Amino acid sequence: MRKQWALLAGTVMIILSGCGNSNAPVQEHTTSSQQHDTSDMNHSTSSKLPAGLKEAENPAFKVGSQAIIRADHMAGMNGAAATIVGAYTTTAYTVSYTPTTGGEKVTNHKWVIHEEIKDAGSEPYTPGTEVILAADHMKGMDGAKATIDSAEPTTVYMVDYTPTTGGTPVKNHKWVTESELSAK
Repeated sequence: MRKQWALLAGTVMIILSGCGNSNAPVQEHTTSSQQHDTSDMNHSTSSKLPAGLKEAENPAFKVGSQAIIRADHMAGMNGAAATIVGAYTTTAYTVSYTPTTGGEKVTNHKWVIHEEIKDAGSEPYTPGTEVILAADHMKGMDGAKATIDSAEPTTVYMVDYTPTTGGTPVKNHKWVTESELSAK
C-alpha cells in the first residue's frame, strides 16, 4: 500500500510541476479572468477568404514555402513547422468581445483582419473603436460586438501545420502574422 501511495504522490508531483512553469508562454486567447479554452477554435479546412482581401505582392514567406510558427494561439502551435498556404496584405487586429453564445468576455484575441469586420471601410480602425465581427474563428465570434485593442498593418498568412502536441493536422489556419513566423 505504501508503494502505491508513493507512486501516486510521485505522479501528482510530476503533473503539477508542469503546471507551474512561469516561463511558459501565455496563450493569446485570454478571458478577463482566466485562460480561454481554445477548444472553441474553428478548425475549418475552408480556404474561403473574406471579400476584398488582397494577396501580398512580395511576402517574406512565399506560398508553398516552409516556416516555423512562433505563436501560441492554440495548443501545439508554437514551434510547429508550417506550410504557407496564402499571404495577404491587411491590418491585423487584437480584439476583445463577448461571444454571442454567452460566456466570459474574450480579451486580446489574435487575429481578426480588417476584411473580417462587418461593413469595414477602406481605412484601418484605431484602438478603442467598437465594431461587429464577421469572423468565425471561435464559437460565438461571428456577429459579436468587439472593441479593437490594437491594430497592426502587416502581411498575414494562412498556414497548414501539425500541432507539436500531436493530433490531427490543421489546414488553412487563419491567421499568423509575419512577425510570428521564422525561417525553417
